Amino acid sequence: MATVRGCNMPDDLLYDVENHIWFREEGDGNVKLGMTTVATAMAGQLVAFTPKKVGRAVQAGKSCATVESGKWVGPAKSAAGGEIVAVNDDVVNKPSLANEDPYGAGWLVIIKPEDWPAVKATLTPGAAVAGPYEAKMAADGFAGCACTP
Repeated sequence: MATVRGCNMPDDLLYDVENHIWFREEGDGNVKLGMTTVATAMAGQLVAFTPKKVGRAVQAGKSCATVESGKWVGPAKSAAGGEIVAVNDDVVNKPSLANEDPYGAGWLVIIKPEDWPAVKATLTPGAAVAGPYEAKMAADGFAGCACTP
């Protein structure tokens, strides 16, 4: 597992570094996505999570959910377009779960992606994510995660 400035980045995931989103292939053609530890550290404690509803379409590069913390409200952008097939109701009911366990119980949505091979080629594999994330954090002036989950 890569650790960049105290932020954990599991090797088995694919990353959209620019938008601080991770992707995990589910084996059934769907992909699960969530926020990285960098995203949750930058946002602070989440207080609301409003995903698009199951069955709704998501356009590539557009929001699949809105997340809100005490200091930030914004979109969780999916690099992959497709259909929402599941939302994490546990995070809807307890948004801080995304802070507590961002790579496990704190996932956001599962989508049935369109043209996944093309999207996958644009994502950074976990084993290679340290360099790009270090550069992104430096460019954003982000010191790092206070603690690692």
